[in-house]
Amino acid sequence: MAQPKLAIRDKTVFDGIFVKSLLKFLVVGWFKLSGWKTTPTAPEGAGITIAAPHTSNWDIIYALAAAMICDIKIYFSIKESWCRVPVIGSLILWFGGIPINRSSNGQGQVALIREFVEKHKGERIFFLFTPEGTRGKVNKWKTGFYHVAKDCGLPIFLAQVDYRTKVSGVFHTYQLTDDKEADILAIQASYERIYGRNPNDQYPEYCGPLPSISEKEARIMKAMYSLKEAATQAEIAAKAKFEELSSEMLDYLIEKGILEEVKIIRNDKEVSTYRLTVTGNGCLLHLSPTLTH
Repeated sequence: MAQPKLAIRDKTVFDGIFVKSLLKFLVVGWFKLSGWKTTPTAPEGAGITIAAPHTSNWDIIYALAAAMICDIKIYFSIKESWCRVPVIGSLILWFGGIPINRSSNGQGQVALIREFVEKHKGERIFFLFTPEGTRGKVNKWKTGFYHVAKDCGLPIFLAQVDYRTKVSGVFHTYQLTDDKEADILAIQASYERIYGRNPNDQYPEYCGPLPSISEKEARIMKAMYSLKEAATQAEIAAKAKFEELSSEMLDYLIEKGILEEVKIIRNDKEVSTYRLTVTGNGCLLHLSPTLTH
């Protein structure tokens, strides 16, 4: 006998007043006592939010706590089987759970989620997905979140639960391009710097904390992001509005794997140009809350 479909709740704990205020008071105290904090700012409006790496059930607890502290309504994807557990399932749905059936019978769910997102995208709501789709070790992401964002015309909010720095929240608003592969690579590269609760299980693999980047070096990276193509030292300096750009600064960024040098031929002469690496793109997403293409 087929089980009845579980509906996504329009009203959740985030729509209440008394319970929400009580929970916010409790999680603010918990974060202070445990040394956790939220990211400095949270974007306005609706967005498809991804949180990675997802290696523990604690991830959603810290994500919900950050949302409560920042007064953001959040919905999150979770296995449908959890939502069918008596009492616990009702609580999950009340907290904003989106039941996901990963069996072959659940193929139509992306359309249902897309319809729900489309209905509420005028509100300040974060729709949270974990691209790994499981807490276990994987070697690729599921990209349903990307298609929902693209179809609904919404940005992707990049969220973290970093157990090394003890920071939870959104660190960047990513505006999609028409190049899915480049978008996914840049987003994944940004998550190489986030330390999961079980780092041996995370994908992509943890590559260490963000390198130390000065304000001037960040300006170079942003200038190169705007230029898109490989650029000469003089072109980068002009875009970054520097009177002078030292080769040592470029060499430092190359050493850190953020830039790469590319030799090209211009006017029958070999010229050195520079461009952001995939790693550099990922680091840049941490340095700026939003970027325009």
